[in-house]
Amino acid sequence: MGCKIITLYQLKKKSFGVYQTIFFCFVTLKPFKILKMKKTGIIILFAICTFSCKNKENELHKNHNTREATRNTVLSPKKFAMTLIDDAHIHMDYSAPSVRGRIIFGGLLAYGELWQAGAHNVTTFETNKDLAIEGKTLKAGKYGFFALPNKTKWTLIFNSNWDQHGKDEYDSNKDVLRIDVVPERTEKLTEQLNYKVIQINEAEGKVILSWEKTSVSFSFSIVK
Repeated sequence: MGCKIITLYQLKKKSFGVYQTIFFCFVTLKPFKILKMKKTGIIILFAICTFSCKNKENELHKNHNTREATRNTVLSPKKFAMTLIDDAHIHMDYSAPSVRGRIIFGGLLAYGELWQAGAHNVTTFETNKDLAIEGKTLKAGKYGFFALPNKTKWTLIFNSNWDQHGKDEYDSNKDVLRIDVVPERTEKLTEQLNYKVIQINEAEGKVILSWEKTSVSFSFSIVK
């Protein structure tokens, strides 16, 4: 064909945090035979080199994207639940851990042990109107929401210190309201902690906590 490949040269270049391998093909032309070279041969030669480089680059970017996706996975994402009842706004913020094959209540969370009702920072409960809960009044405001799980009874706690990590700064003297509720066993597994704040009618609503195969709830009404 009038030419021959001497070697393939690899150059590693760092781009976007990864090393890309680029192949260079060196071709030498035999003297006095340039006119006899076929154009198709040259095209095929460079097409092979280009294809090899692209495949290598695509592979590196594929691995890079996979690593980024793994790094950005959040085990306990931030979530919220809320409802509007007339002009009352009830809102909850929490981080939602998952079961991931573990025993949660009576296992990961020991019975009788205080829990911030979520992961990371304490779960918060906020209302712009006074609420009546189990015959008691919860004043408008923002609260830390804690729980004391047990087999037959849960104690739900509204605490004035809502800005704290987990239960590190919990102080029972700052409890504003405590109520006792009966947990319900469910057949369906709720993989990720879930809260629902739902409207029952024009003056009443309900909060439902579901995780693993346990659900607890309480009703509230707007104080006029």
